[in-house]
Amino acid sequence: MVTETILLVEDNPDDAELALLGFAKNAQQDPSGRRNYHIDVVSSGEDALDYLLARGAFSYRKTMSPPDLILLDLKLPGISGLVVLKELRQHASFQQTPIVILTTSDETSDILDGYNLGVNSYLQKPVDFNAFADLLLQVSDYWLNRNPRDY
Repeated sequence: MVTETILLVEDNPDDAELALLGFAKNAQQDPSGRRNYHIDVVSSGEDALDYLLARGAFSYRKTMSPPDLILLDLKLPGISGLVVLKELRQHASFQQTPIVILTTSDETSDILDGYNLGVNSYLQKPVDFNAFADLLLQVSDYWLNRNPRDY
């Protein structure tokens, strides 16, 4: 079985832990194993770009191979999520990579900026853990199982 990779870009350690617990909960409830993903977590925009572009502390990756899905927070220390999104969409390797903004912001300007820069989805993080785990299930199921990506 091929394990797909999700990159979670989240600066809040509590939110990152909740996301990992949500993915683990979803994997436990799926006997087929289709929801068992490899999840890498980075906590800043700079780390996200270094990871994705295989530079700095992530130069061991050697290639700019995109993960199968990127979950991107907006409010990151240093380089914002929107700047990360803009830079990624300028690289041919990441133009088709599904990028989902997963944030607490409901600012109209953030939503419009995200879509104008090429985000695939803009979703608000639910406060309730079960609702958050359910959202992660829906997002990962759609982008990794239902959406055709053989291009």
